[in-house]
Amino acid sequence: MKKILAILAIVLFAGTAMAQDNLDFERKQAIDSLALEKVRDLSKYIKIVGSKETAWSEANRVIDRAEELFMINAEIGVSSINSTNIKYYKVRPYFEHLMRLNYDRVEIEWYNIEYVSDLQRQPDGTYVGVITIFQTFRGYDKEGNLAYKDTTKKDITVYVKRKETQIGGRMIGFWDVLLGDMRVKETANK
Repeated sequence: MKKILAILAIVLFAGTAMAQDNLDFERKQAIDSLALEKVRDLSKYIKIVGSKETAWSEANRVIDRAEELFMINAEIGVSSINSTNIKYYKVRPYFEHLMRLNYDRVEIEWYNIEYVSDLQRQPDGTYVGVITIFQTFRGYDKEGNLAYKDTTKKDITVYVKRKETQIGGRMIGFWDVLLGDMRVKETANK
């Protein structure tokens, strides 16, 4: 319901004139709200797919939903305290990798979700910003003992673009928010 209200707010704030590409305060607030909502949805999807109790068919349905949040060819970074290498996966392969992790139980929590850079207008009219999140990952063995834990700081690029849709025979302009690459900034044993 929150998502529907945020989208309606964006459509209402967008008005009918596509030529108006500047973000006023109210539009920016609605877009920020939608971007943060999409990041929170992604957090939920990661938690569901990472859970060993999620059925394969449900996990695949959630992965489909997660892909809709992202720009085409977006990548998600994966790091470990056991290596300095960071691996980047396209969205679907990232989730498939998450499902195959060799733990009996996985817990993934996101916190301190916030914008670190304000939306900046690009020459093509797209706005780009960055949302930072902190992720705590815990993997447990068959006996229920904590086998691995880390905390990772990640930056998620956010793209805001003008689009049009037809509603009731009228073309309505609106701002759409898509997530881009999720870059690992720091991984620690916390």
